[in-house]
Amino acid sequence: MTDDIRDRFRNLPVDATSQRAFADRGLEARLVPAADPAFPDWLRAVRRGFLDTDPTDEQVAATAERAGDRRNTGVYDPTGAMPGIPVGTVASWGSELSVPGGAGLPVSAISAVTVAPTHHRRGIARAMLEGELRAAAAAGYPASVLTVSESTLYGRYGFAPAAAAASWRIEPRRAGWVGPEPTGRVDFITRERFRELAPALHDRVRLATPGEIEMPAGHWDRFARTRPDAEKAAELRAVQWTSDAGAVEGVAIYTVAEDHDDYTKSKVDISYLLAATPPAYTALWRFFLTLDLIGEVTARELSEDEPLLWMLADQRAATVTVTDHQYVRIIDVAAALEARRFDAPGRLAFEVSDPIGLSTGRHLLEVDQTGTGRVSTWEGDAAPSDAVLVRLGIAELSAVYLGGASPLTLARAGRVESTDAAAAARVLGWHVRPRLSFWY
Repeated sequence: MTDDIRDRFRNLPVDATSQRAFADRGLEARLVPAADPAFPDWLRAVRRGFLDTDPTDEQVAATAERAGDRRNTGVYDPTGAMPGIPVGTVASWGSELSVPGGAGLPVSAISAVTVAPTHHRRGIARAMLEGELRAAAAAGYPASVLTVSESTLYGRYGFAPAAAAASWRIEPRRAGWVGPEPTGRVDFITRERFRELAPALHDRVRLATPGEIEMPAGHWDRFARTRPDAEKAAELRAVQWTSDAGAVEGVAIYTVAEDHDDYTKSKVDISYLLAATPPAYTALWRFFLTLDLIGEVTARELSEDEPLLWMLADQRAATVTVTDHQYVRIIDVAAALEARRFDAPGRLAFEVSDPIGLSTGRHLLEVDQTGTGRVSTWEGDAAPSDAVLVRLGIAELSAVYLGGASPLTLARAGRVESTDAAAAARVLGWHVRPRLSFWY
């Protein structure tokens, strides 16, 4: 079923409503597959939008190779000085979002959203994003996801931050170690070996963490710097952890910045740490925090609730900064809610508003003692008398969907109305904090 949705989504034409909006502005939009001769100029526009340099031929070839599953859209101004380079871009593809309870929800993932500064405030971003959401709905996706460079842009389309990311800076000598003393062994490996091991480990663990998605094509090569166009690949180091039984259950890649004035103040930056078991997690972190000559260890895209904090003798040795990261936009309320599990039973009557109209409606969520939810519609002016009424926008529902935000907190912020926000929070909460471990 998922493959059918992906194929259908990739082959859908540009949304007709968006196409009319572009035409009214003297613009036109078209799909730009990776094999299209127009793809290099599409990529040039994307890189320009993210303040990068024009791509080399090698970079174009490498990007095209990993973009075969993507639905790339370019918006063109035929009256411009360079009509072959789009003034707006967006890319999307089918993926799977890990949701509470260890299941995967089919979603469309969105990336490469740019609008040329010469064409700001012409409604291009709105037409592109709303068109992507209508296409996702037409294909049968219950939700869409994205990571963002500018956090203020996407709420108007119903997206909301649903999984935060934590950046850590640790002073290892001050931190000390009070965590377990792991057995097994840590060994250096090649970047190529990391590239071989990481995909299976990620697929093994990602469903246990709400907010993770399938790793996009090409990302492992990007992390391991094994692509032909990779820069400074020789700087990257890789390690693995092997259990006493001989199974590789954790890997990590990192770089070292040497301090030539004081070697004991050199720095380690962990690009990606992936552990399938608690012993692997413990052993890899202990390895980094006991490295010789290292005065600072940094890492990004970690959980808000890292066990590492409780393995440090001095928690103040870690500076943790939390920011929004994985954005979710529910499209099909019933399908999304029924795909996840819940921490407590209850009956919630949702009255949902949607600025685009895709998800507006009334939905009764009934959660049984096993944490399984069933959704039906409710009619009339009043919610069922034995249900908690929750009145909210689709962005607010998307924010609480993975358990990262609380309806009680949003009610106190004036974003949700409820007859019993605390009861709604108990039902919609989840005991594992959502996390996404990379950008896309």
